[in-house]
Amino acid sequence: MNYLEPEILAKVRNLELQARQVVDGYLSGMHRSQQHGFAVEFAQHREYAPGDDIRHIDWKVFGRTERFYLKQYELETNLVCWLLVDASDSMRYASGSISKYDYAALAAASLAYLVVQQSDSVGLATFDGQVRQFLRASGQPSQLKDLIRLLAGGPTIEKSRIGAVLHEAAERFSRRGVVIVLSDLFDDVPELLAGLRHLRYQRHEVVVFHVLDRAEVEFPFRQSTLFRGLEAWPDLLADPIGVRASYLSELQTFLEEVRRGCRSQNIDYVRLSTDQALGPALVNYLALRAARAG
Repeated sequence: MNYLEPEILAKVRNLELQARQVVDGYLSGMHRSQQHGFAVEFAQHREYAPGDDIRHIDWKVFGRTERFYLKQYELETNLVCWLLVDASDSMRYASGSISKYDYAALAAASLAYLVVQQSDSVGLATFDGQVRQFLRASGQPSQLKDLIRLLAGGPTIEKSRIGAVLHEAAERFSRRGVVIVLSDLFDDVPELLAGLRHLRYQRHEVVVFHVLDRAEVEFPFRQSTLFRGLEAWPDLLADPIGVRASYLSELQTFLEEVRRGCRSQNIDYVRLSTDQALGPALVNYLALRAARAG
């Protein structure tokens, strides 16, 4: 995708502005790293990759090999945060002014802004049935703009396979850190929980932000309605009153299975609704997290 297109540039600027407003207005001061900078004990070299901090290039090694290598230490940075954003077709849904994808993207951008502001590293993967875009973790100031450009690309029209993507992420995220999943989680629950378990097995801390539209939760429809199929499902003309009770029962079962499955694996589970202000919602979670840590 050409990010120089005016429409994309406008999305990038708007998303960046909104993220800064959320952080500056609500989140500043909520996260403080316990340690700063690099540890003093040298561990090893690794080959330079685009996006790495050039301050840590070993110029003596370059003089001998004419290849760039970075000095690595036991603790590279205080925190590595991986953002996993669902960009599948179902995330397009919006009963109001903002879709689930746009809400998740704003949350991801806000958290990324906060992480970079605290001199930590953040990486991004957007996915549907597979990882579509991947940005390796970095704490460079340019990282936020690169991340927002990827988010501004919007969702796909493909089905999601969240469990499979989480397994891939568990193998792909080489550095242990905090993995934040932003998704409507519409997938087979056992497969979803197995993927989350794999991330925990790799010793990542995992946070699940379950992004839903208010209409999905309350099912407020009253008149005969044509429901548009997403993720390859067909359209369905139905009487909402006749199916409301069974729909809400199935939904509550799904929500409880996901919540209980996350709790059993010591995974933070946070419900987000696209009609609630994002800033206070994130503040509430981070405040609870800080209180628990303290």
